[in-house]
Formats: sequence, structure tokens, C-alpha cells
Amino acid sequence: MDFFSADDLITCYRRGVFPMADARHDLRVFLVDPAQRGVLPLDRFHVSRRLARTVRSNRFEVRIDQAFEAVIEGCAAPKPGRNETWINLPIQRLCGELFRRGLAHSVEAWSGDRLAGGLYGVALGGAFFGESMFSAERDASKVALAHLVARLKAGGFVLLDTQFLTDHLAGFGAEEISRSQYARRLALALKLEGDFLRLDPYADGRAAMQVISQAS
Repeated sequence: MDFFSADDLITCYRRGVFPMADARHDLRVFLVDPAQRGVLPLDRFHVSRRLARTVRSNRFEVRIDQAFEAVIEGCAAPKPGRNETWINLPIQRLCGELFRRGLAHSVEAWSGDRLAGGLYGVALGGAFFGESMFSAERDASKVALAHLVARLKAGGFVLLDTQFLTDHLAGFGAEEISRSQYARRLALALKLEGDFLRLDPYADGRAAMQVISQAS
């Protein structure tokens, strides 16, 4: 995939398609354009009372862009019931290049000096393309997701793309929309200038929940 550059990947995101691989050690990459797209409406993000308490408690220290490669490695690692991942080395390399350009970001949940979970994705205009998340400790990725939503709301983003709808994401308010609906939302989002770092990178859980609870 040496012929497929980071610029090509940006073009794909802007067209509404995203890369996947069949396995971690398969060097081939294919592009996906699902008929039904998963999105998480930022103004309808649902946080359970239990999770809200966990976020506010600052049980995890949330950091931004401090361990991007480690987050991808965590997302690509085998899990119980899932031995393979769609994140192969070419995709990891390309996302690393986007990170160095300031277009890809990680939200990390730390427990002391241990990375307990996190997520990563790509920001273009007012759209954030959520790629993957992982947890090595209960609630770590959920806390990271709550901080991501707060950051996107504070930064003027209007689209959080989750690629597919899962039962896990549906619990937070994610939904499926048609390819044509997604294309319209994406076109509007790309006209905006979201600021991923507008919210203080050291914002704690109370600050994140305050942003989430604000009326849109």
C-alpha cells in the first residue's frame, strides 16, 4: 500500500469512505462505504448516572494526544472472542502520519502511569471520524468517549461518525442513517472549522460533564 498516501486517505474521508483490513498482518487495505452509517448525535449523547459519576470522579486522568501510537496498539490488540482486527500496519502508518499533521487525535484514560483505555479518530472541518476504542480497565473507554463528546461540542463539531452502529454505541444514543443522509451531513460538517483543542487539554471530568449537559 505504499502507493496509498495520507493525502489519499484524507480524500477518502472527505468522500465518506474509510479504510479497513481483513487482519492485522494482512497488508491489503479496502475502502468501505456502508449503505447504513453509524453516527452519534452530539446533542443527544446519553450518559448513564453511573457513568456520569465515574466521569466526574476523575477516577481516570484523561489526556489528549499523549500516547497516540499506544492507543492504536491497544485498539488493535486481540480481545476475548476477537482474535483479529481491521487495523493493519498500513492503516496504522497512515493514521500516524495524520497525527503528525495534527489531523488525528487520541483521547486517553490513564490510571496512574498505566494507559487503561482510550480512542482515536480523525478530525476534518466540523467532522470527527471515530476509528476505534479499547479498554484495559472497566469504563476506561466510556470515560474517554464522554470526554471526546465534550471536546467536540466545545470545539464546534457537528458530526461524530462511528462508521457502524453497535449495541454498545446505541446505548450512548448512536443511530444509523442512510448513505445519502450521511453525505449531506458530511458536506455541511466539512464546511466548518472545528477546533479539537478548544477545550482545555487538561479539562477534568466535571468540566467535561458540564459541556455535555449544556443545551445545544
